[in-house]
Amino acid sequence: MAPDPHDLDLDDRGLVVRPDPSPMPEAPHSLADLLVDGVDEHPGREALIDPYARLTYRELDEQVAAAGGGLAALGIGAGDRVACSLPNRNELVVAFLAVQRLGAVWLGVNTNLAPTEVHWMLDDADVSAFISTPERADPMGNDRALTVSRDGTGTWSDLVAAGHPDPRMAVDPHAPAAISYTSGTTGHPKGAVHSQHNVLWSAINSRTAYPVTPDERHGNALACTILNLLLLGPVWSFTRGTTAVLIDRTDPVGLTEAVQRERVTRILLVPTLVHDLVEHPDITRADLAGLTHVVIGAAHTPPELRRRWFEKFGSWPLVGYGLTEAPSGVARDRRDADGTDPDADGAAGHPLDPVDIVVLDEAGHELPVGEVGELCVRHHTEGRWAGVWTPMLGYWNRPEATREALRGGVLHTGDLGHLDSEGRVFVKGRQSQLILRGGANVYPAEVERVLLTHPDVERAAVLGVPDDRLGERVAAAVVPVAGRQPDVNDLAAHCATELARYKVPDRFLLVDDLPRNAMGKVVPRDLLPRFAD
Repeated sequence: MAPDPHDLDLDDRGLVVRPDPSPMPEAPHSLADLLVDGVDEHPGREALIDPYARLTYRELDEQVAAAGGGLAALGIGAGDRVACSLPNRNELVVAFLAVQRLGAVWLGVNTNLAPTEVHWMLDDADVSAFISTPERADPMGNDRALTVSRDGTGTWSDLVAAGHPDPRMAVDPHAPAAISYTSGTTGHPKGAVHSQHNVLWSAINSRTAYPVTPDERHGNALACTILNLLLLGPVWSFTRGTTAVLIDRTDPVGLTEAVQRERVTRILLVPTLVHDLVEHPDITRADLAGLTHVVIGAAHTPPELRRRWFEKFGSWPLVGYGLTEAPSGVARDRRDADGTDPDADGAAGHPLDPVDIVVLDEAGHELPVGEVGELCVRHHTEGRWAGVWTPMLGYWNRPEATREALRGGVLHTGDLGHLDSEGRVFVKGRQSQLILRGGANVYPAEVERVLLTHPDVERAAVLGVPDDRLGERVAAAVVPVAGRQPDVNDLAAHCATELARYKVPDRFLLVDDLPRNAMGKVVPRDLLPRFAD
């Protein structure tokens, strides 16, 4: 009898219990040791810069040791959850590395989330401490909140300055180390859980896939509370022994000024920011001449947008594909790729060295080149990266979701696509109805859940409508309660009390009923033509 593909060994948190994977082919082997080489080899080199402070590798290591000592003095230890909701500034990165040295579990909380969303996330993870600005820390209460004010003062800085001894200890690199919540397909987010081991592979692989350039300085304008961006930003830089620059501006002028001021050479952008820089009449090629390596991620990138960047700024941006559960990118353009190959239009790059990407049909059978199916990820079986890569450990307290995503020994992405004869990955669409608004994920069910709490709403369907700048905008079709005529401004205001601003629908349509298929299920995409006007 064949084994049940859903039959995984899970612990009491719904996480996979599995044999340790093969070790990394080179150091570091854990996030706890991330700064060791930098401190030994170039202690005086700038490691981390934000708009308010600059830290060398030695100074950063000292800050992390002091922060770890402070957290340990509060009773934080292995397995405890520590949440953080801060803008892009050094304290966020220091806290992250301190949590890893304790073997505790990190939870980044997007600063754009509404208070109710934050409350739910903190409760679901059962956090022991919450590091944030004073206004966002209030919901946690004084017993668990540590604050960081704009000027750097607050109870967090007091804790770091208190002089508690460095609690450096051995950590298990395969134990839970970070939770990254994804927007929920059932109305609430799911927490993808990662180990220290499986978040490091991308940065280590980058040393050979994208060799370090002279005077490399990596800009980070996207929110580092998002785990993938923390990994593709500061962790990537420290692994490479280079400088991470945290940027707190995403408007075209402010972003350009930061890139110039800090001599940023490499940056990760979403298509929306690329669009804004290309379109801004006052930003010229000379303004971004030092920015020689650009990667576009988090959403589909139209080939025309890449071409327009090249025409204006003189370099070809690379594109990639990834997901929270991987974590981060699993495919990316090779470093010598450009946009001149017409066969590559729409491609998301080649699988990175440690992973294989396969295309499976609904029965789990591998499909040949060119045929569309579900994109799935598995570890490489040959060479120096054989058996190293692992996907997430699972979803926090969601055993059935864990079994579904990791069934059959591969990571199921939920995305549809195909491979070409060159091994390039083409993403064709999503099995789910995920909306990608300016690089941010919005699940319709999450917005619908809030709309249905409005007293004038009987039913609702949320979908993405195409937008030249953002990729997609959030739209909602609403069936009013009989005899009611809800005001669309009131509906938007209602959503804004429960959801992050980017999740609030930009357009509302009042309808008599919602389109359904033969099984009675709502088909939101059938509403799309009605939003075309």
